[in-house]
Amino acid sequence: MYQVKTVTEKEFDDFLALPERINSKQTLMQKPAEELALLKGEHTLSKYFTFTAFICYRDEKPVSRCAVTIYHDSGEAYLGFFESINNDAAAKAVMDAADSFAKQKGIKKLTGPVDASFWLSYRMKSNCFDEPRDFGEPYGLPYYPDLWKKNGYTIAETYVSTVYKKLSTKDNDDEKYLKRYNFLRKKGYRIVSAEKSQWDRQLHEVYHLLIDLYSDFPVFSFITEDDFCEMYKDLKSILDFSMVKLAYKNGRLLGFMISIPDYSNKLNGKIGLPQILSILKNRHFCKRFVILYVGVDRNHLGLGSALVQCEFKQLCKRGAVAIGALIKKGKVTERYLENIILYKKEYVLFEKTL
Repeated sequence: MYQVKTVTEKEFDDFLALPERINSKQTLMQKPAEELALLKGEHTLSKYFTFTAFICYRDEKPVSRCAVTIYHDSGEAYLGFFESINNDAAAKAVMDAADSFAKQKGIKKLTGPVDASFWLSYRMKSNCFDEPRDFGEPYGLPYYPDLWKKNGYTIAETYVSTVYKKLSTKDNDDEKYLKRYNFLRKKGYRIVSAEKSQWDRQLHEVYHLLIDLYSDFPVFSFITEDDFCEMYKDLKSILDFSMVKLAYKNGRLLGFMISIPDYSNKLNGKIGLPQILSILKNRHFCKRFVILYVGVDRNHLGLGSALVQCEFKQLCKRGAVAIGALIKKGKVTERYLENIILYKKEYVLFEKTL
């Protein structure tokens, strides 16, 4: 017998504990403090939406969960924070409850997985489940895509992460990218590494360009500059600034490529001294980087190739591997440096008409 409850303070602990019960230590990507803030309505982004969580019990034991997020300004609604044992009935029970709730609120379509916001996490892994998790990678157990499909969801978008071969100083420059870089440099463009001492100012510059460029992305939601900077304030402590490239002309930021050391899931959960030491080691001696954020002003499209040239030159010096993360399938960025792509990982975004 399955019983679904709308999560109140009484069910907080059960909601937060379920992912750890279902996932292994290697696959667990949960951020409990973030989830608790959302449940309490105290997250930086809580002002933008209503957040309603559900948990399903069988014989008083939690077996599945999810949350519905409804945005105040647009009426967009998302299903996220999904976790379930590998059981069709358990998944169906909690997803049916979410459907019913959304319908009562006048929602015509649910999209997911979206963990409350574009700015937190969205999409679901759909292959390569035997590999370690990359930093920032959307998670999901191998049977999750089937559970969503069985409950009426269809694939709306597909994304890829391109895994590049390990590079070294023996690798030659790609002539096309080098030519583009030299051409733009002569035209007055300047590509530099970010600086820790200047990062607070540079983060504000990134915000303005990113908001413009990402506004047409699926499930994108606007947030203020202050909220953006609050959300990403901790980047300063985890970035290797030599791997953050910023492109300027006439003092204006026109492009960025932000790679982050692959911390896997080390930044999730509680962070004590052992985790801090591991993070510091990762940052300084990292041989695997995740290219997580890329953007180029639409009027300066050739600049993307120049940024790639600078970034991959730095990777050669480091003898490092790169992952071009979470690119919408078919975008030009999926084809950057095709000759050194080893393989691609895929992720999906689902939708369901209610």
